[in-house]
Amino acid sequence: MVLQRSNDTNKGVVYSTLHADGNGGEVMKCIPGSRFPMSESMIAEGKHLMEIRGREVYKFAVTKFEELIREAMRACELSVDDVSLIVPHQVNQRIIDSAMEKLGFAAEKAYVNIDRYGNTSAASIPLALDEAWRAGKIKKGDNLVFVAFGAGLTWANAVVRV
Repeated sequence: MVLQRSNDTNKGVVYSTLHADGNGGEVMKCIPGSRFPMSESMIAEGKHLMEIRGREVYKFAVTKFEELIREAMRACELSVDDVSLIVPHQVNQRIIDSAMEKLGFAAEKAYVNIDRYGNTSAASIPLALDEAWRAGKIKKGDNLVFVAFGAGLTWANAVVRV
């Protein structure tokens, strides 16, 4: 995705936040890195795989998804009707469905492609955004809300006006 500077205050990134809480490091982690470089023994022991506490991650993701969308809408003075499309991190269909329901959004207001690609990690929002654009689901004047969460634990949102 390529962003460029614009003097048009009616479009572009109008709001964003980024949060992190290292206390959640044990909830979702992957061991290999600079401290523990990848090795044959690490792969043989399965230590190269993500370690995820599923129930805790699910609860965290649904809660943060809902909080982030509400926070962005409040900050930008948007109603459910003002939001054209939510482009979420494609982590899990159940998480997306549950959060959308709690928010009072129709399921089709979330652009979802996890059924075709799975969880593509940090690439999930740019891939979904590109796909939605090419499919004609985004038009001039639309308010898009991005929401993401990940390891560490981290969570973020953004509102983009097209």
